[in-house]
Amino acid sequence: MKQSLQLRTSQHLALTPQLQQSIRLLQLSTLELHQEIEQILTDNPLLERLDDPLDHSVRLLADGAISSSTGNGEAPPAPPGQEQGAAADAPKPEGEGGDDGGDGDRDRGEADSDWGGEGGGARSGDDEDGRPQLEACSTTLREHLTEQVHTTGCGTRDRALAELVIDALDDNGYLEEPLDDIHARLPEELEVEMDELRCALALVQSLDPVGVGARSAAECLALQIRRMPGVPLVTRRLALKIVEGYLSWFAQREYTKLKKALDCDDEDLREVQAVVRQCNPHPGAAFGSNVSDYVVPDVIVRRAKNGWSVTLNPDVMPKLRVNAMYANLLKQGKSEMQMGAQLQEAKWLIKNMRQRFDTILRVAEAIVERQRNFFSHGAVAMRPLVLREIADTLGLHESTISRVTTQKYMLTPHGMFELKYFFGSHVATEAGGEASSTAIRALIAQLTGAEDPKNPLSDSKIAEMLGEQGMVIARRTVAKYREALKIPPVSLRKSL
Repeated sequence: MKQSLQLRTSQHLALTPQLQQSIRLLQLSTLELHQEIEQILTDNPLLERLDDPLDHSVRLLADGAISSSTGNGEAPPAPPGQEQGAAADAPKPEGEGGDDGGDGDRDRGEADSDWGGEGGGARSGDDEDGRPQLEACSTTLREHLTEQVHTTGCGTRDRALAELVIDALDDNGYLEEPLDDIHARLPEELEVEMDELRCALALVQSLDPVGVGARSAAECLALQIRRMPGVPLVTRRLALKIVEGYLSWFAQREYTKLKKALDCDDEDLREVQAVVRQCNPHPGAAFGSNVSDYVVPDVIVRRAKNGWSVTLNPDVMPKLRVNAMYANLLKQGKSEMQMGAQLQEAKWLIKNMRQRFDTILRVAEAIVERQRNFFSHGAVAMRPLVLREIADTLGLHESTISRVTTQKYMLTPHGMFELKYFFGSHVATEAGGEASSTAIRALIAQLTGAEDPKNPLSDSKIAEMLGEQGMVIARRTVAKYREALKIPPVSLRKSL
């Protein structure tokens, strides 16, 4: 093959840094966006934020006094008896204002009591809420059980073995590792007998919460039933017999088999069911991390006179601007070339932030326009919607709509929803129209919620009832939607 040199012209798409930043900001969630902005503010001194969340927090001055920042650049009010133009930190002549520094202590005491920025040490009724609050450390399951072991008065060896068992518990309070394996891990020179480990396990199982230290769900329920007060003896015995030997039948609601095997009637099973429902199958879960994850909406939908109004949430919109001092230095040519690049980056970020929220608002308005029936009547009135429909309406690409609707939330009168919630596939109707899969799931939830517990609806019956309403849907599709709604099958929804 002969080698040669050729010149060729072609066109290709190149993503500029500004376009790459715009795409990145568009796909970030609210939390990720604020983290990104904080990092950019640290790296770029020409960019500053107007809505600093620490503007109104309590801060310490250089001399140790407490100052409440106003956040608008104004100086704090001068103390009584001091002129506005006087320097608060100016040193006083020696001997003035006291002979032994007592005035300094008095001034410091007044500063400590002036949390609300009011003179005279006056406190408002809610000044306690204005102080920074620290979250108390929650007690773990291991700490809770160890404290109880120390109060039992057992010996040092027994207490050490009990703590060994406690360390082997999982987050739900179960002992998943067999005692034989725990015994095999212990050094031989300790001469720990298996009976000692069993006694340590029994000690742990006697602690609070009831059911901790169980090796199975049946043992956990049995421990709680044995210590449950106010249960008749006959019902307690039957409940223990069921959870220890027939728990799978009881969970699958095989009541006919249970009545035949235990020679009992429906009334006995109802009493046992009431006792088992009082038990907690996860006794240690209450000591786990219960930190709630809060979702802040990006868009808020409210009812207006002419329909529905869509507005951006101002709490999630950071207010950015270019630092005026550095900008003036750049205009006068008194700065380096690097600051010129940082100025351009700051302008790009402000522009891309504005474009991000404008795009979110446009997409949200288009969604509300097409899903008006949902906002008026609920999920049963949801219509089919795909990304291409919104993209064609706004003149955007489908990938842009996908980025906008991911991890962006809308606050509506019916609750908080991700923007992707309003998009769904369609199911044909007998009239030739289309029904949204979201509306069908809402109808399934309504039908199962209003069914007779003694005679629940099967998937075939639900499909038949939906067909009577003009929605052609197969039984397996009903089963798929029911499982997505976390609705148990008909055998598990049946009650006595």
